[in-house]
Amino acid sequence: MTAVLTWQRLRDLKWSELQDAADGWGEVSNRADAARDRVSNEMTNRLAASQKGEAATAALGRLQRLDRNFEYLYTECGLVRTTLNSLAFELSGAQRRLKDALEDAANLRFTVHADGSVSYPAGGENITDGKELPGGSTNGSPLGTPYGPPLGAPSGGPLLAHANPHHAKAQAIADRILRAVNEAQDIDTRFSATLGKLKAAPGLTVDTKTWTDAAADAAAVRGAADDYLKKDIPNDKSPAERKAWWTSLTQEQREEYLAVYPNEIGNLDGIPSEVRDTANRDNLQLLIGKLEGQDGEKAKAQLAGLKSIDGQLRADPEKGVPRMYLLGIGDEGLGRAIVSFGNPDASRNVSAYVPGLGTSLDEAFAKNDVQRARDTAKGAMRFDKSSAAIVWLGYDAPQLPAEKVIDNAGVMFERDGKVGAVAYNDFMAGISATNQNPDPHVTAIGHSYGSFTVGQAAQRDGGIPGADDIILVGSPGTGADSAEDLGVGKDHVYVGAADNDPVTMLPSRDEASALGAGVVGGASAGAVLGLGIGGPVGGVVGGVAGGVVGGIAGYMSSEDESELWFGTDPAHEDFGAQRFKVDDGPRPYIDGQGATPAHSNYFHPVKDTVSAENIALIVAGQSDEISTEEPR
Repeated sequence: MTAVLTWQRLRDLKWSELQDAADGWGEVSNRADAARDRVSNEMTNRLAASQKGEAATAALGRLQRLDRNFEYLYTECGLVRTTLNSLAFELSGAQRRLKDALEDAANLRFTVHADGSVSYPAGGENITDGKELPGGSTNGSPLGTPYGPPLGAPSGGPLLAHANPHHAKAQAIADRILRAVNEAQDIDTRFSATLGKLKAAPGLTVDTKTWTDAAADAAAVRGAADDYLKKDIPNDKSPAERKAWWTSLTQEQREEYLAVYPNEIGNLDGIPSEVRDTANRDNLQLLIGKLEGQDGEKAKAQLAGLKSIDGQLRADPEKGVPRMYLLGIGDEGLGRAIVSFGNPDASRNVSAYVPGLGTSLDEAFAKNDVQRARDTAKGAMRFDKSSAAIVWLGYDAPQLPAEKVIDNAGVMFERDGKVGAVAYNDFMAGISATNQNPDPHVTAIGHSYGSFTVGQAAQRDGGIPGADDIILVGSPGTGADSAEDLGVGKDHVYVGAADNDPVTMLPSRDEASALGAGVVGGASAGAVLGLGIGGPVGGVVGGVAGGVVGGIAGYMSSEDESELWFGTDPAHEDFGAQRFKVDDGPRPYIDGQGATPAHSNYFHPVKDTVSAENIALIVAGQSDEISTEEPR
């Protein structure tokens, strides 16, 4: 393309040559991806498993750098391919509109000149002398020329010439020609700028700054390719329809979506888990690069969480633990992360655990909540090898500090859980759509405030898609009066509540108000709900410790012992669920481990062996083997 584009060059443009060039870049991208897989799976993993010592460590370091180099090549070459295909797509539209105008001119026997002007023959009748009006020529205007020359023009001049019926048609054609050329010129300028960004300096070292640049490159290509690709992503469709859409795409189309929109494809419920994992691993590097260039506590916290997840993805898998899949990742809101141990599409047993208050995408989540999913998968695989366990952070959970909870406890708590319930059900519908087993066994798990979110999801129309069992641990209530309200039958609702977990004995909101809604009710509720997750909660607890400890006795002696903050106590006989055995756990403060140590132990195979085993049995579809205890 030249600096000034002519209609002849646009007419003769072979945009298929751009597509051929795009195919070449796509081939390079695919080869880099294949090389990355070979380096990772056939070389790095084998070397790590078979060799030890300084030489092996040095070799592994070089292989890891090579892996990152190939990953960068895959990403950037994929972006070039899509940019060229997008350019061809948009130019083909401008060329089609030009050719339509030229065809109309030819059919009318008009002449299109080199400068884009259009000549037309004589026609019509002069109202003053009855003679035929002469022909003429007109130039295009992007907005058209609705008005003729000034009144008073001489007879037979431009004013009367415009009365020639051919003039208006010629003017319209000239306008269309000019608009098509200008459109193509704008497209060329825009894509030239985008392609200009997709280059690396000589002596490239793939480091954090490189990925920061790559994130900016991806954003630029997405902006240029929206008309070409993004408009067809079925964001407003059901998970089953999204799966059908993905299945209908050609291999080249899938590759382009993965290269340019890993953020969209990786977080789209209904897309197969292997595909989501591939997309999210690539998007993880772009997110790390993006956040490295930002200041602020939120960016730093999310960056730490992302790096921790990245390290776990790259680490050798723990013995007895299935492969790690990244099913969702993002920096919107408080952050998004969905991690599975085991492929949920291939496994007969699938569980999805929702964490509670104070959870966000940070290092504590990557350390604690991801470990709970890992422990659940490891435990379930002891009873059935075909098991996958997921931790789902697909919503913004309420946050500490406690004073923020106090201000809006009733509204904020319910709002976040209800919003999260919609997203959770979409995710679970996606799991149902992509699972390859004829009758998979699916378990929804909610811990702490996450049990309220799961409870709200279960009470929506149709319940939790695909769910056979529900597990509630450390629950302050679900908003339901009875286990029957959760859509799976009361015999399939399982509750774990440690005797020394004060979260499972919170007062109802009415009782909290009566006890003094400030410290004893709202503050203690907010504090103890989040204490099990770690982080800066200790300082909050110190401020309200007296209120918490003093309030526990009051909670236990309240008039309606079946009522908690969010409705009926799931561990109470009035709720009607099956209560499984858990360890009593350390007593708050008295045993020197803080305010709610028992609240954090339900999934831990060492600190609460009986609870972890019961959860694993339920997830593995062997709930008839669990150990139970009497409800409250």
